[in-house]
Amino acid sequence: MRQTFIVMSNLKLIAPSILSADFNHLGRDIEMINQSEADYIHFDVMDGVFVPNISFGIPVIEHVSKIAKKPLDVHLMIINPDLFIDPFADAGASIITVHYEVCKHLHRTIQTIKNRDIKASVCLNPHTPVDLLNDIIEELDMVLLMSVNPGFGGQKFIENTYRKVAQLRSLIEDKNPECLIEVDGGVNFTTGKKLFDCGANVLVAGSFVFGSENPEKIIGDLKKL
Repeated sequence: MRQTFIVMSNLKLIAPSILSADFNHLGRDIEMINQSEADYIHFDVMDGVFVPNISFGIPVIEHVSKIAKKPLDVHLMIINPDLFIDPFADAGASIITVHYEVCKHLHRTIQTIKNRDIKASVCLNPHTPVDLLNDIIEELDMVLLMSVNPGFGGQKFIENTYRKVAQLRSLIEDKNPECLIEVDGGVNFTTGKKLFDCGANVLVAGSFVFGSENPEKIIGDLKKL
């Protein structure tokens, strides 16, 4: 059953990214997330064209959706995302994020997502200015800011992200206070605390969670930042 997406501007949420999970024991890792204080399960879908890596696609999300007890947060790092909105929605996505950089008709893409009764989000790469969302922000449920260059996990956090989060928070408070801010890349206790302080709501954490000795504890500790 698709999970309810709760929208509150003061939420602090954690979305473990299964890109860093152990795919030999993916079911085990999903059950760990189910039992943890995590709020979403984050999927980085990469096509090897828009980003220099290939990850996984619809079959993985379909299988995870059968056992997941958290909403599936699907980040499409792909060209032509419009072609895949229905398949990912059918697979169980609760949130679909598309990249500003690849959507020729962004408003139409967002409406297509919303017409499937799921939440619509737009991602900005590190070089993409926040103010480009000025005319679409009122239509969005979430904005994802990349704090590393998309394509690979474990990269160094880009410090300019703090400024972008603050800028985006100002835009959101002015035009759409219920829109959430998600940040992906280089999240740890230090960067996570600063991101929350700047106005972020959702932290995506991959290698920091799954590379630890106690992933469930790390998730809980991130929630407390």
